[in-house]
Amino acid sequence: MGIEKVKVVIAMLLFGSIGLMVKNIELTSSEIALYRGVLGSLFLLVFMLFKRNKVSYGMLKKNAVVLFFSGTAIGLNWILLFEAYNYTTIANATLSYYFAPVIVMVVSPFLLKEKWMLNKVGSILVAMLGMFLVVGTSNQSSGGHTHSIGIIYGLGAAVLYASVMMLNKFVKDLTSLESTMIQLMVASVILAPYVFFTQGFDVVGITITSVPYLIVLGIVHTGLAYVLYFSAMQKLKSQTVALLSYIDPVAAVVMSALFLGEAMSGIQIVGGALILSSTFIGGLKWPKKTSVTLEEKIK
Repeated sequence: MGIEKVKVVIAMLLFGSIGLMVKNIELTSSEIALYRGVLGSLFLLVFMLFKRNKVSYGMLKKNAVVLFFSGTAIGLNWILLFEAYNYTTIANATLSYYFAPVIVMVVSPFLLKEKWMLNKVGSILVAMLGMFLVVGTSNQSSGGHTHSIGIIYGLGAAVLYASVMMLNKFVKDLTSLESTMIQLMVASVILAPYVFFTQGFDVVGITITSVPYLIVLGIVHTGLAYVLYFSAMQKLKSQTVALLSYIDPVAAVVMSALFLGEAMSGIQIVGGALILSSTFIGGLKWPKKTSVTLEEKIK
């Protein structure tokens, strides 16, 4: 395995273990999201200064509206995801969150004028079946969890992350790393007044046991993970990156079972597999000579 693939694998393992970090931080979801954004953006800023990468004012002004809304969506998305961890298992929250690519497939024909492809329609149906198996077969209140509420939070986070994915298509003349740094900064700026007026800042009150997890979440699981991921993306085929990205949800499910004892039933595992496979099906390329859209098939 080449060094670039190793970078993606490490990044995916870090993303997959975010839930474990959050579970050990004794702060509200909005506070965790704020500190993650601050630490992550500072790490990326230092990294870019070290690499002597400069973002021109003109490019920032050109993309200001998109970066503002996408950065805001990232911050709110984190809050909902972290709330999902509070109400349900990491596995359920992650699988709900992984519905984001499916949501993008659903809305792309309307917002981006992309054609409906049969494989994408099939992937949406498979994902819906998978979510039904995960939600419909879970004990709605067990082990101190209220799974239905947690899954709703997870799906809400998925909607927001899907909006980020869509908005990023409109970012021009900025690298993924540059736009991500700005988005994290925007998320921090937006979350700061919200946290201040709803809970207030009590940095001194953060428990000693939470501090290491918070620092690791912001610097390692956010800043470093993004650096590894985006630096590898520049040299790998998008299909390779897409396949390796499945390590993220699988790792989250496995780690939650190993370290937190959050087991899934056999039916839920099947449902999770369907959700993950749906995004793979949706990303398949049809041969050019046999490529067919849903509209053409109906005609």
